[in-house]
Amino acid sequence: MAQPPTAVYALLADGTTVEIRLAVPADFDAVKAMHEAMSPDNSYLRFFNVSRLSAEREARRICRSPAPGSVALLAVADGEVVGVASYIPLREDPITAEVAFAVADHMHHRGIATLLLEHLVSLARSRQISTFTAETLTENKAMLGVFADAGLPVRRRYREGVIELTFPLPGPGDNDSYSDAVAERERSADVASLRRIFAPESVAVIGASRRRGTVGRAILDNIRAAGYRGRLYVVNPCAAQVGGEPSLASPLDLPEPADLAVIAVPAARVLEVAAQCGQRGVKSLVVITSGLDTTQSAGLLAICRGHGMRLVGPDCFGVSVPGLGLDATFAARPARPGVTGLVMQSGGLGFALVDHLSRLGIGISSFASVGDKLDVSGNDMLLWWERDDQTRLAVLYLESFGNPRKFARTARRVSCAMPVLTVLADTVLADRTPFQEALFEQAGVITAGGFGELIETTALLATQPVPAGRAVAIVSNVRSAGQLAAHAGTSAGLQVRGPAETPAPVQAGAFREILEQLAADDEVHAVVAIVLPTGATGDLEAAIREATVAKPLAAVVLTQPESVRLIDNRIPAYGSPEAAVRAVARAAGYGAWRAAPRGQVPDLPGVRTADARALVQAPGWLGPAQAAELLACYGIPMAGPPGTPRVVVRVAGDRVFGPLVRLEAGDSSRTARFTPLTDVDAAYLTRSRPDLDVLHDLLLRVSRLADDLPEVTELELDLRGAAVISARVKVEPSQPQDPYLRRLR
Repeated sequence: MAQPPTAVYALLADGTTVEIRLAVPADFDAVKAMHEAMSPDNSYLRFFNVSRLSAEREARRICRSPAPGSVALLAVADGEVVGVASYIPLREDPITAEVAFAVADHMHHRGIATLLLEHLVSLARSRQISTFTAETLTENKAMLGVFADAGLPVRRRYREGVIELTFPLPGPGDNDSYSDAVAERERSADVASLRRIFAPESVAVIGASRRRGTVGRAILDNIRAAGYRGRLYVVNPCAAQVGGEPSLASPLDLPEPADLAVIAVPAARVLEVAAQCGQRGVKSLVVITSGLDTTQSAGLLAICRGHGMRLVGPDCFGVSVPGLGLDATFAARPARPGVTGLVMQSGGLGFALVDHLSRLGIGISSFASVGDKLDVSGNDMLLWWERDDQTRLAVLYLESFGNPRKFARTARRVSCAMPVLTVLADTVLADRTPFQEALFEQAGVITAGGFGELIETTALLATQPVPAGRAVAIVSNVRSAGQLAAHAGTSAGLQVRGPAETPAPVQAGAFREILEQLAADDEVHAVVAIVLPTGATGDLEAAIREATVAKPLAAVVLTQPESVRLIDNRIPAYGSPEAAVRAVARAAGYGAWRAAPRGQVPDLPGVRTADARALVQAPGWLGPAQAAELLACYGIPMAGPPGTPRVVVRVAGDRVFGPLVRLEAGDSSRTARFTPLTDVDAAYLTRSRPDLDVLHDLLLRVSRLADDLPEVTELELDLRGAAVISARVKVEPSQPQDPYLRRLR
């Protein structure tokens, strides 16, 4: 049976941090005090009376050693119990549990009850509880609102002034309205918490030196030079002034709790300084300092969690929001305001990418170098850019993932609204595996093979519409260059038209007419225009600039020294035909993903999950009879061995990424998708050969098995046609995890 973690931290609706943990007997006094402090009205709504004994009785119920199957959770803020939630399975129906909530008077309307409900739902689902019930007075509008807004289907029954509520808990294949509601609450809370980092009204730089050329001093100078309009403070115990700014001796001396503190002090002092920031009420930290060991890093995160501070870093290069004049980095040059959101673990490459995008004129909406990524991560940045009304495309350069399944869900949603780009190369993601490849592909993330390709693709997507298909027309005044582009396009999966030949030498007006004619073709989705300027051609670059083209357009100027630049601040011009075509191919692939139906996780008849769980309790490889019985629980029949298998279905379980379903069919390409598979995912896996369509239902059932049973870490099915002729199943102990539960890292 799953046991809840001892403590996790999560965000309330206003972005503040609370601790969610199990109640223990030692919490009796704190729980009692919370209930005793409740107003008579609040107490009446909770207990249906105003007895002075109610607080003590409830504290004893919450803090006693729990009855089998029951759970009591506390919400703790600044060391104070501010919320309580519990469920108790019914004796007559152990898969149904009664839930109850209470919230401290001064913490109402901040989402505490809703957050506690989500954690109860997660625990209950892991323990095979299928239904919650609750009773509340008809006048308890706040609690009725919690249940109504949770995203769960609710049935109501009225009886003598009391409303009896019953709500089934969602299971695999159920409507996703609940998880969508949870994701929306997480998005709002996360954005509220990040506002203190990326829209701060006050900033403190801690560790800025009087000596130029140091990191802290460079950060201070950059903030001032960028024109930050908020309140700026400097903390340096060894100086009365730094760069003309008065200096404070300690974060405790700040005249107000700063929204953001940037820490650039020696590693040995980081924890002390962070604790002082927390004591002063600072809302968020950016820790530049490197060299923290594992113990120090854990201590830093604990301080931030305990004081409710969000954390960027440590070992990072800072954050920048050019539109606000905030450049809290030690970059040599300021970023240009623009439309690209950028998050990097490698700060140095981040600075380089900022320079390139600024040079191109595309610019940056916000930049975060997240370093060791103890708290703020790529997931957080995607949520911020989704709501900031400035970012039109997101670029990520990450070396690891803390919660890949949540990243995939977030990236998939964001990718529907804007392009999300990253680098997928062996030198970037350590131990690159099919898990990373499938993660990005399934989430619609555009992957580049290296730093240069990332810049080239970003230049196209930042300035041109997304292609509506894969047909690309090529026009060139150099035949061999057009042929190179056509070959590169075919290799990249584009449907190449041309290259269109031009008269030699072609004049600018004629080249523009040919370009416009190609773009006007309804069957063309993008155009690549390649030019070699000569003394006999006129200004071919002007022809591209002046052409009326309503479709994605990429230029190639064979004589330019830059790998990519912008013509007229709107048309990307590349130094080689291959670079232009690769960028168009990636954009077209993204357009195809965005236009494809999302699909549904279907409800599968004949699934016996409880019976299946009983078969995976002992670790090791299942015997043939046990494997067949397990498959039968999911409606997957075994057949006798008719001969050599032609198709193999594999499931690889991963503690971080989750189960990955792979289909291997002879010489055809291997394809993979993460669970849970939708009907569209199953069709994708079988797309390479028409004879594989018969596997559609089997793949969905394998996906359901893998999703239900994290204990199954390896599964291999040999098939002939749609018949399973052999099966290998490996079982390992597993602690069920809810990757979508609202909690901080």
